[in-house]
Amino acid sequence: MADEPRTDDLLERLLKSASPEAYLKEQLLDEKSFAYYATELLNEKGLVRADVIREAGLGQTYGYELLSGRKDTPKRDKVIMLAFGLHADLTQTQRLLRRAGCSELWSKSERDAIIIHCISRGLTRQQTDDELYRLGYETLVAAEG
Repeated sequence: MADEPRTDDLLERLLKSASPEAYLKEQLLDEKSFAYYATELLNEKGLVRADVIREAGLGQTYGYELLSGRKDTPKRDKVIMLAFGLHADLTQTQRLLRRAGCSELWSKSERDAIIIHCISRGLTRQQTDDELYRLGYETLVAAEG
């Protein structure tokens, strides 16, 4: 999977463009679906669906629905959980959230800041839940129910 252009870079190109049409012709904007992008990550990393779902802490049925695209509007915390199962870095996690129609992790939100910190240090979903619990915030698994 080729690296996608960063949003900031695309914005800069758009603002420098003579017209919206010129920008759109120049860019090959990536409009892959959430499920497509998640599956692309899974394949790129050589992961197995069942292992990803288990590591994410998701119910088996829900996990397969997410990865197959049968869940139209997944809950934000479930997308984050899936990102942990996919061993996604912060950029990949933000892209998963955006493609799922969810708000990205925001460093001004205390709970999100903890999650960002954990992702950036390569912690697992379970370790992240431990940190959230230790600091008095709702865990990802608790929010799943």
